[in-house]
Amino acid sequence: MTENNSTMRQGCGSQKKGSGCGSSGGAAGFSMAQAEKVAHHPCYSPNAHHKYARMHLAVAPACNVQCNYCNRKYDCANESRPGVVSELLNVEQALQKARAVAAAIPQLSVIGIAGPGDPLANQTRTFDTLEGLRSALPDVKLCVSTNGLALPQSVDSLVALGVDHVTITMNAIDAHVSAQIYDWIYFDGVRYRGKEGAQILIDQQIEGMRKLMENGVLVKINSVLIPGVNDFHLAEVSHAIRDMGAFLHNIMPLISKPEHGTYYGLNGQREPTAEEVTQVRERSGAFMPQMAHCQQCRADAVGMLGEDRSQEFNLSALAPQQKDYAPVMQQRTKIQAAIASAGASEDADARLVAVATQQGMAIDQHFGHAKRFHIYSVNSEGVTLVGERHVAQDCNGQTECDDHDDVMTDTLSLLADMDAVFCSRLGLGPWQKLEAAGVQPVVDYAWQPIREALSAWWQLQPKATEVKLHVRGVA
Repeated sequence: MTENNSTMRQGCGSQKKGSGCGSSGGAAGFSMAQAEKVAHHPCYSPNAHHKYARMHLAVAPACNVQCNYCNRKYDCANESRPGVVSELLNVEQALQKARAVAAAIPQLSVIGIAGPGDPLANQTRTFDTLEGLRSALPDVKLCVSTNGLALPQSVDSLVALGVDHVTITMNAIDAHVSAQIYDWIYFDGVRYRGKEGAQILIDQQIEGMRKLMENGVLVKINSVLIPGVNDFHLAEVSHAIRDMGAFLHNIMPLISKPEHGTYYGLNGQREPTAEEVTQVRERSGAFMPQMAHCQQCRADAVGMLGEDRSQEFNLSALAPQQKDYAPVMQQRTKIQAAIASAGASEDADARLVAVATQQGMAIDQHFGHAKRFHIYSVNSEGVTLVGERHVAQDCNGQTECDDHDDVMTDTLSLLADMDAVFCSRLGLGPWQKLEAAGVQPVVDYAWQPIREALSAWWQLQPKATEVKLHVRGVA
């Protein structure tokens, strides 16, 4: 079932003690669209982290910012912290590994690029990987975690690839505070230090966030809690990013053990206590929802949050050839439908349907205009969002554009396991091809709210018990 979407604008600071400050339940002002976007994202939703798995692909070694709490290690299997990986991957290796993990872990819902450097400081490697993933794994969400320095000029490319979750690490909104956290930034070919560099970083983060908001991308802010540096400043950060449009703040404790070799670790900067972390989250929670289930994952983490199966998928262990992904995707969809609907999708009367929708609220998109379809399980328990599938449709604004055989063949193959496809309009050619594939095209509910429409449609479908009675002549 989807997450509860009640509103509690006051944030975590007002929750009862012991309730667990987080984004659960679609609370703290989450809209229905936001709640559904994060429902299957284990790093954004505490309700999802024990149901769905994530994967980080380590394709981005370079960084344009030197944080005092970071020391990147590219051949390390012993440390569990951001910036650490066992293997750096090129694009082909990343795609091979992603397909292997998707086949082995059907709960995989999200693939992200988070390092070991900054994804947007490695533009070619990052965007080639994202483009390859979007084509090879059309049912997997893509996300990026960045320091934000190169974000403003990257937003259009991220949006074009269907990346609708971006995490920005923002440790301060005051250059005096920020200058104590970063040694330098490298921007437009120049290395900046001190308050000048800190202010450039803050300005770029804010501009990047603004552009993401304009494009409907969900933004989570990560902040590292550093005692004596930004501990009493982070509530101000929460206040500011709420007004900018971020929907979730993740305050993480500093990791500064000397053996990690970071500037802070080697110079005695202490880590915060658990009580200090709780207090800062409570102060910040007065302004916006706080995340409390983050595991501060490695840049090559694989599996559920709290576990790391990355060593199972080292390159040496992967088969050189990957089988056709279509049957793998179909099996993954069935399993994820069962997870999302608590098993109700396995009932005889359950249906899997695809919906062409722009914002996830109404059936408001022409079949040939859709670049992604939302997948729902409809059954006696209700309507449950299962996931999404990205397709290669591109009509360039044309009204009649869904008879292009090459693109249409690929789209139909991605939807072949659906019981029905809902859209606002559909050409005769695709209509006939869907019917020939055993998929029911539906345009009768155009412009109507998705859940009400799917529920009404399901009520009209023949049920297993009705079919049995008819066959026995007891109609």
